Amino acid sequence: MGRVERSDSGTVRFWSPGVMVRLKIRSQGLIFLRDQVPNDGTHNYIEIMIDDRAALRIKLNRPDDSLLIRANGSVDLNGRQIAVGEDMHSESEHVISLCKDTESGIGWLEITGVKTEALLRPPALPKRKIECIGNSITAGAGMDESEIACGKGEWYDQHNAWMSYGAETARNLKAQWHLTAVAGIGLVHSCCDMGIVMPEVFDKMDLRDNTGSWDFSLYVPDVVTVCLGQNDGIQDSTLFCGAYVRFLSDIRRRYPEARIVCLTSPMGDKRLTDMQKRYLEAVVAAMRAGGDRLVSRYFFSRQYSNGCGGHPDLEEHGQIAGELTGYLKRLMGW
Repeated sequence: MGRVERSDSGTVRFWSPGVMVRLKIRSQGLIFLRDQVPNDGTHNYIEIMIDDRAALRIKLNRPDDSLLIRANGSVDLNGRQIAVGEDMHSESEHVISLCKDTESGIGWLEITGVKTEALLRPPALPKRKIECIGNSITAGAGMDESEIACGKGEWYDQHNAWMSYGAETARNLKAQWHLTAVAGIGLVHSCCDMGIVMPEVFDKMDLRDNTGSWDFSLYVPDVVTVCLGQNDGIQDSTLFCGAYVRFLSDIRRRYPEARIVCLTSPMGDKRLTDMQKRYLEAVVAAMRAGGDRLVSRYFFSRQYSNGCGGHPDLEEHGQIAGELTGYLKRLMGW
């Protein structure tokens, strides 16, 4: 689930946060991973879920990693036990879900093989589909201090795409999700000398490096949320609204029947939020005047900024998801 590149040899490679691979095994299983490690020590975080147990957050530590899910419920990473589980009953079948917590800039992740007594067909994914387009907030950056506090370790150590508002909203609504998001990215202006904006990388596999073409026919969402503008800051209305309308028109070309919802930035201060509210009203009005009645907007009720660098934290992502879940339930009849 997510923008996934499948090779002729059978490996599965992915860049984006929130990409999930699910498999069903008998007894226990050994999953072989390859971590790009684009810079020395820059390793991806993942979440592992065994059946309906709580997710286990793991930082990979080698370019080639092995993850052993034991029949007794424990988990080993590269031969070292990292979690002690409850007995899963050795003869039973188990659904293993692996989610990429970190974003494209932390490098790709590959699943290169699985060794198990039997690899079985996993349960079908939900039929409902959501795509969440955005920046670091949508990617789940700066939110999880459960292991490493803000300002400690590496800048990505607090990433948790699995618990981000988009993934939580989708789970609340029993839907699939794609997180099309890059930290620092904007609509017309990105931070940190990035040199890219979302409209030009929206069609890519690796959004951060603007490489690889994504086949939009592989995932057609029922609803798309767009949460951009935090990194743009205060912008000229003609420049920003014009770019927004063009981007929405590109999304509409890709997804003719999807509902599109324009969101204010959950971490925006009063000045930025007031601007976004005015601009999004104008953007939605322009789209509807052009005949697109499937575009709407949702304004978050307050600022969420208790995480690292003013981002929403874990608890606040849950609250954001609660707001968005309620709106999408009404909008979609879900």
